[in-house]
Amino acid sequence: MKPRFPSASRSAAPAALRGALSVAALALVTGCATGPNANPADPLEPLNRQVARFNDTVDDAVLRPVATVYQRVLPSPIRTGVNNFFGNLSDVWSFVNSVAQLKLQDSAQTFMRVNVNTFFGLGGLLDIATEAGLDRHSEDFGQTLGRWGVPAGPYLVLPLLGPSTLRDAAALPLDFRGDPVSYVSEVSVRNSLYALRLVDLRSNLLRASQLLDDAALDRYTFTRDAFLQRRRSEVHDGNLPDDGN
Repeated sequence: MKPRFPSASRSAAPAALRGALSVAALALVTGCATGPNANPADPLEPLNRQVARFNDTVDDAVLRPVATVYQRVLPSPIRTGVNNFFGNLSDVWSFVNSVAQLKLQDSAQTFMRVNVNTFFGLGGLLDIATEAGLDRHSEDFGQTLGRWGVPAGPYLVLPLLGPSTLRDAAALPLDFRGDPVSYVSEVSVRNSLYALRLVDLRSNLLRASQLLDDAALDRYTFTRDAFLQRRRSEVHDGNLPDDGN
């Protein structure tokens, strides 16, 4: 499985979510995804591996080539501006979730980030806030659910969206509604923004995915374990509990 592309295809999230959860439920009923050596956090491993292979095929055929051309053709300052722009948009939803988690200091910093970068950073093309010491605090609704005790549930690989958990998959529809891009009324402009964000995100992962390809590892297992560890750390802000949730 290639590195996850979080929030890159939110427009497809509800449909992908329904399909993934339906297949997962079927797998649980039939018992086809269990085995004596199954990872407790990944009871749907056979199904997840099939979805991961599908995602890898799409990535190899479309996303990686396009992202490679994007990185080679566009100068670094332009790519940085694009990345800053979408980062500023994501800060809006991060602010909402920081408030929902009662992280008052993070909420204040994120609120200041959005205003500084929007009004003084040319709509977010320049990340003046980081230079001013206002750090980014990325939050989404899955983290909010985890903050209030909702367990992660089993590991899932979603079609096109990549690594997730049952909790994060259930949070996707609200994350989609919280994405400022989804409120762009002009369909062609909205879809172009989705596509540009996806390509920009994938281009930032080219080096990491190449290192993963070169390593003598089980890509699926490495990606799963790294994702679950990182996600757990994000939910608990690095202060990991002893219960494994």
